[in-house]
Amino acid sequence: MARALEALSAREVSLYLDDISRSRLENGELQRLIEEDHVVGVTTNPSIFKKAITEGSGYEKTIRELARSEFSTADALRVLTCKDVRDAADLLAPVHERTGGADGWVSLEVNPFYANDSEATIAEAGLLHWMIDRENVMMKVPATDAGLVAVTELVSRGIPVNVTVLFSLDRYRQAAEAYMTGLEQAARQGHDLRAIRSVASFYLARLDEAVDRELDSVGTVEATALRGRVALAHAHLAQDAHDEMHGGDRWQELSGRHPGAHPQRLLWASTATKDERYSDTRYVTHLALPGSINTMPEKTLRAVADHGEIPEEPLGADRAEARKVMEDLQALGVSFDDIALRLEEEAVTGFDDAWHEILEALASRMED
Repeated sequence: MARALEALSAREVSLYLDDISRSRLENGELQRLIEEDHVVGVTTNPSIFKKAITEGSGYEKTIRELARSEFSTADALRVLTCKDVRDAADLLAPVHERTGGADGWVSLEVNPFYANDSEATIAEAGLLHWMIDRENVMMKVPATDAGLVAVTELVSRGIPVNVTVLFSLDRYRQAAEAYMTGLEQAARQGHDLRAIRSVASFYLARLDEAVDRELDSVGTVEATALRGRVALAHAHLAQDAHDEMHGGDRWQELSGRHPGAHPQRLLWASTATKDERYSDTRYVTHLALPGSINTMPEKTLRAVADHGEIPEEPLGADRAEARKVMEDLQALGVSFDDIALRLEEEAVTGFDDAWHEILEALASRMED
């Protein structure tokens, strides 16, 4: 039933693969997903690279060569990740050209060590962008306070950015403002705004998991009725916020003066269901919003292809009902803002931990 993937694509939902590996690039699997399963982009993160480099194959020869050339572990990791991202970008270049730059993107996470250091984030992102040297690559920067400063500066330099680990509407609005400020500065510096793109990545399953845990601790009938409803309701409210900002005076003035400027797109991430009581396709089929991006691991992509059905009225799509879900959550004494902040911190820490583990494993393999 790959018809679901075709239907999503027909609704102008861009399907991205949340995975990358040397073997996937070399055995033609990514190319097949592009040709047959409507995949038009790739996202990565430190956890993905950890699995690819520590458990996958295809890196052995390069690692030996890097060790013999006396590369540091950190520089060796840059080489390995940039190579994978560059090759994926080359595979997706025809998509990027065909869609006029709307799709065909590959996202690479900036070293999570620097999540709270704007200057280091800017420097590392600039280095990675230069090393990869492909126009269809975005730098992933977390929406921390320091990260948002970096987003503005990177965009002002003409570097496309994926603003990641978004859990709240407040942070999303800040991310959108950071992007628009960067575009305004880029225009003053003479950059062609047509080449600059950005996405804002909302995490879904992680949000429901955390909220459901709080609801279970409340333990009332009302709390149980809200289980599994918050992430999707919040996503639809994010779409409203997106539409409102891009219909507002600031964007209208910016796009009027610079017709080539592109709105920041919404990207739905963390789409692999964590609770077995929920459908394994819910974060894809219930967010068939035209113009948005849905990035998913292959298991979720396969589930959507196999038994995904796009409902006439997606869960959370009624905006009045979505707002009521958030109000009911607050009425139960569950602080959404506290949860969102904690999740942001946990996500950054988790990627930091994964990066350390990659470096440790890579150092061991370079010594062999």
